[in-house]
Amino acid sequence: MASRIIAVDEPLYDYLTSVSVREPAVLQALRRETAALENSVMQISADQGQFMALLVRLIGAKKTLEVGTFTGYSSLAVALALPEDGRVVCCDVSPDFTRVARRFWARAGVAHKISLGLGPAVESLQRLIDSGHAGTFDFAFIDADKSNYSNYVNLCHELVRPGGLIAVDNVLWSGRVIDPAEQDKDTLAIRALNEALHHDERFDLSLVPIGDGLTLLRKRGSSPAG
Repeated sequence: MASRIIAVDEPLYDYLTSVSVREPAVLQALRRETAALENSVMQISADQGQFMALLVRLIGAKKTLEVGTFTGYSSLAVALALPEDGRVVCCDVSPDFTRVARRFWARAGVAHKISLGLGPAVESLQRLIDSGHAGTFDFAFIDADKSNYSNYVNLCHELVRPGGLIAVDNVLWSGRVIDPAEQDKDTLAIRALNEALHHDERFDLSLVPIGDGLTLLRKRGSSPAG
């Protein structure tokens, strides 16, 4: 038994995915198309997508939220895991990248589960709160501009129900979070968020070393689970 996380090199990662990942053909096709784009590194990995799909099934999610959609891999993975009456509300600023997402949502037969709002996510999330959606989401995934991460967490805290789950991506930032030479605004924002969440009593917390680091936040409150 290991006392800490073991190192995962390329051969071990290949083995991990070969015995674990069950990627549907439509997700494989989306991943291949996105790989040809200049910004392809913005797409989550297949194993992370599957992990998130498992999470939404485990908590019985029906209504989910996504901040940062890109070409739609994460939203598609979640939508496929939701029941027929489930819903994904997406926030993004790019009509070009999300045009790819819309095409694959339709191809997968889940476009009716997904709504997309284009514009600054802080404004989109606040509109959801103002229109009566506070405390109604089961799950939220944050993977957008890092300088606004703390704002997104606070807004998602309002939107997610007690006992609901918020997943925050890129919290290890390719290791730059521990490099004192890295002082750009995105790295500083992620460092500050990680430190703040460590002491944030609104949530139960776990940072999972999948992909580029995924922080899971369970909203505390008067849910049936406690």
